[in-house]
Amino acid sequence: QVQLVESGGGWVQAGGSLRLSCAASGTTFGIIAMGWYRQAPGKPRELVAGITNGGRANVADSVKGRFTVSRDSAKNTVYLEMNSLKPEDTGVYYCYATDYRPRTPDYWGQGTQVTVSS
Repeated sequence: QVQLVESGGGWVQAGGSLRLSCAASGTTFGIIAMGWYRQAPGKPRELVAGITNGGRANVADSVKGRFTVSRDSAKNTVYLEMNSLKPEDTGVYYCYATDYRPRTPDYWGQGTQVTVSS
């Protein structure tokens, strides 16, 4: 099993910055990618950004140029640097980890709230 623990959420004014962290522990050898989803009230969960073990990153168009995803593989930790935050970035941000082993579902963190005020 893998446990994901997120940190770094909070409240910020529009235009501000936050940095989220997510540390994986447990049976982490099978993880091939980590990243972030978010969910705003009344909306479905959406992919924000992900990064593979090899460093290939995928960032949603809505945050491209403002958010950066990075990973410290030695620490099994993924980061999300969020700049120029907008009120529409408000939501619960969930860390995920993908395992290469067949029939192994993605792992999820408990979520961290990000609130951007106008």
